[in-house]
Amino acid sequence: MAKIIPFKAVRPAPEKAAWVTCRSYDEYSPAELAAWLEFNPYSFLHIISPAYQNMQTIAVEKRFQSVKKQYENFKAEEILVTDEAAAFYLYQIKNKKQVFTGIIAGTSILDYQENKIKKHEDTLAFRVELFKDYLHQTHFNTEPVLITYPDNPAIHTWINLKKKSQPFYEFATPNHEIHSLWKIDTQNEIDWLQEYFEEIPNLYIADGHHRSASASALYDQDKHLNNPNLHYFMSFLIAESNVKIYEFNRLIKDLNGLSQNAFLEELKKHFIVIPKEQELWKPTQKGEFGMYLNGKFYALVYQSNTKEKESVLTNLDAQILYDCVLQPILGIEDLRNDERISYLSGKQSIASIMEKVDSGDFKVGFMLYPSDINEIKAIADADLIMPPKSTYIEPKFRSGLVVYEL
Repeated sequence: MAKIIPFKAVRPAPEKAAWVTCRSYDEYSPAELAAWLEFNPYSFLHIISPAYQNMQTIAVEKRFQSVKKQYENFKAEEILVTDEAAAFYLYQIKNKKQVFTGIIAGTSILDYQENKIKKHEDTLAFRVELFKDYLHQTHFNTEPVLITYPDNPAIHTWINLKKKSQPFYEFATPNHEIHSLWKIDTQNEIDWLQEYFEEIPNLYIADGHHRSASASALYDQDKHLNNPNLHYFMSFLIAESNVKIYEFNRLIKDLNGLSQNAFLEELKKHFIVIPKEQELWKPTQKGEFGMYLNGKFYALVYQSNTKEKESVLTNLDAQILYDCVLQPILGIEDLRNDERISYLSGKQSIASIMEKVDSGDFKVGFMLYPSDINEIKAIADADLIMPPKSTYIEPKFRSGLVVYEL
């Protein structure tokens, strides 16, 4: 069973929602960040990046204190307001290609620790510790963990019916998205949603492994305090069929001392290598890889030569590329920290890979076929970990839209 709770959210004043909310901080270039901070005094960026305007370099603890102070200032000026009663929230993101709709709720730390909320990615200890300290000092979080639940006709029908009512917020953003938010605060609806999720044996983290791990670490550190909010972390719960999964493509700076011909011969030990010349070719199914090298595209078709039954992990395309190419041929051991490898999300065009290789910054690029939700769930169910940068998953949440206080 999965336990979810409503909570008293802190939100932008309705007339300021479009001005307050922003993309995730790390999605802005320095020039964009500076422009938004100068142009928009209501942006949540003023809270999460309080020292940027003066280009200050400050200690981490002082920066967290500045974040908290700016947050309190926004509340004092009623740019941000606190709901009077606990609620769930229905949130929709609509872009040119897709509509994402999910439920914002508090999810149980104990469910996470007992593996009822399953993971498929590893975490870095220093990042978990850093965000735990951030939560401890600022006492709020505005970045929910993206969690999937099994598709269900009853939930789907309820969501569609709820969306026919007037949203609490509805606004457009410069990246051509329309954001809508409905408050779910009637006791009947709250009870119904809680009862529904109690029948679900497992939920699956799609995005936000570090955030959930940090919330769990904070709970372990501070659970002696009389703060019930510490027992939960904010999540965006979305049906499995409603997430969009992209691949992460790989760019490598050199061929590890091999000539081009020698490299191609090494690839033939595990792949059928098919020249595609100038065709902008990308994989169309699992087990296929695209490659761009020296101005030409290639199709690489994986040929398994193992007689043992492959596990869900060894059959994962990102793992195959690592096991057969990146580690043994190109000498890349650490996918997180090796400076010879970079990543490009599948949202970007193949032309971006061409440009980076043709510029001389990289020697070769690899295109992967995206994983699907069933692969992710199978990895999580087997308590296995996907290679770093295996998936880029949407939707992405707007910072400052809903705040969970600790």
